[in-house]
Amino acid sequence: MKKLVFTALAAATFFSLAVTAAQAQNLAVVNGTAVPTTRMEPFLQQAAGTGKPVTDEIKAQIKDEIITREVFAQEAKKHGLDATENFKTQMELARQSILIRELLSEYQKTNPVTDADIKAEYDMFVANNGGKEYHARHILVATEAEAKAIIAQLKKGGKDGKFDVIAKKSSKDAGSGANGGDLDWANPKSYVKEFSDALIALKKGQTTDTPVKTQFGFHVIRLDDERDAKLPTMEEIKPQIAQKLGQGKVDAFRKELLSKAKIE
Repeated sequence: MKKLVFTALAAATFFSLAVTAAQAQNLAVVNGTAVPTTRMEPFLQQAAGTGKPVTDEIKAQIKDEIITREVFAQEAKKHGLDATENFKTQMELARQSILIRELLSEYQKTNPVTDADIKAEYDMFVANNGGKEYHARHILVATEAEAKAIIAQLKKGGKDGKFDVIAKKSSKDAGSGANGGDLDWANPKSYVKEFSDALIALKKGQTTDTPVKTQFGFHVIRLDDERDAKLPTMEEIKPQIAQKLGQGKVDAFRKELLSKAKIE
């Protein structure tokens, strides 16, 4: 009798543990259908991606959302909506999107951006942006005659011969013109060659004696100041460089696959 009682108790205990384990694997059971806890993972990752702590309150909200989805999905199946052509098309598109995302994720893991890649990109950035920076002003007009007249007016001086006053009144470059022709600090390589060559030939406080012709029109340029370029350190922009290079690798991978594909 004691043996039978012990056996029954052991069986009940085992059954209870099995039920507890099953419940731990399931988020909930909706109308008899088990909803696994693994469904929470994508939502938790998304919540964590915001940088905010994933609190018990957020977890509870996610659980409610998953259960709500299950209830509505079950109802949609009752109406046979999972058998429509539109549903099948949308499912195929979703399947492809997931596969593509997994493919690109795998590619990025097996083809990571290295520290050497980042340093090479940073060195190129320094080479292209290092050296001197120039704080310049300019007045842009349509004709050479207008530019010459402005130069003469600047040399004459007086109230109406101030560079910023003329720029606000006459410059075709609305952006800088509104600020008295101010172009702020910039590397000369950021300008077209004709403008850049004329700018770096000036001394501080000097204005071009002749109009500078570019594809935009005729410029009168004044150099306000110059300094050594102030560039961020590699560590300061490392995340941006890594993101740029990573995206570049993915873009190259996409192009390679498309070029190899047989499309008829």
